[in-house]
Amino acid sequence: MEIVHAAGLEEALAARDAMPEAQVLAGGTDFMVEVNFRHREPEEVIALRRVDELKELGGGRIGAGVTWRTLEAGPYRALAQAARTVGSPQIRAAGTIGGNLGTASPAGDGLPWVAALDAGIELTSLTRGSRVVPWDEFLVGVKRTSLESDELITAVVLPPTMPVAEEFAKVGVRNAMVISTVCASVARMPDATWRIALGSVAPTTMRARQAESLLSGTAAPTHELLDEVARTVAAEVRPITDHRSTEAYRRHAAGVVVKRLVERCAA
Repeated sequence: MEIVHAAGLEEALAARDAMPEAQVLAGGTDFMVEVNFRHREPEEVIALRRVDELKELGGGRIGAGVTWRTLEAGPYRALAQAARTVGSPQIRAAGTIGGNLGTASPAGDGLPWVAALDAGIELTSLTRGSRVVPWDEFLVGVKRTSLESDELITAVVLPPTMPVAEEFAKVGVRNAMVISTVCASVARMPDATWRIALGSVAPTTMRARQAESLLSGTAAPTHELLDEVARTVAAEVRPITDHRSTEAYRRHAAGVVVKRLVERCAA
């Protein structure tokens, strides 16, 4: 196995350009599990741990190499709430938001926050420079993204207008160190519009657009409206039955979780 320990972004991009089939390694919290079980045996690896440019946080950007440990103490409330539920302290010290995006699991706990903010994903190539892709054009299927073979995920690009209130919650067999049965992030914007994003309930992270429309224009929804939002979310999601949960339970849980998060954002 050939491993390139990139010492900077330019070196990492050069390695990516030269080795388009190489496995990109950030925290390795998902990838190394597959290696340990011999589900994957890559011949080439590009390690990004030493690329300081990817660890920058601020100025409307979250570098792809920013760890969950940093994010759980960071300025973004709902993302911090999500970060605190990711694995163990050791996992949070290694795992990164860029890795969460690159893995593109429907259950990725950081992805609903990205979707709720309508954030962009910055992708960078050595020869073509950088482009910012909307989150819903980046996440294209179960563990599938629109990342090109010569590109690296370099940052999450935040919108100019941020929420006035935001909350995250997940449902699982326990509060942390577990893959979500349902996870959701809700944001109330300054213009009284709402964003509702969910994970583990569709092939990719999704927005509950109909429920958002119901809430639009109100900062303090009534109990009747909250109940309608819960029913609408339960109808909008597209879950499956698997070894973690049933479709029916996921629908119910999605509605309940979103209702509670909207209540918190309206408080």
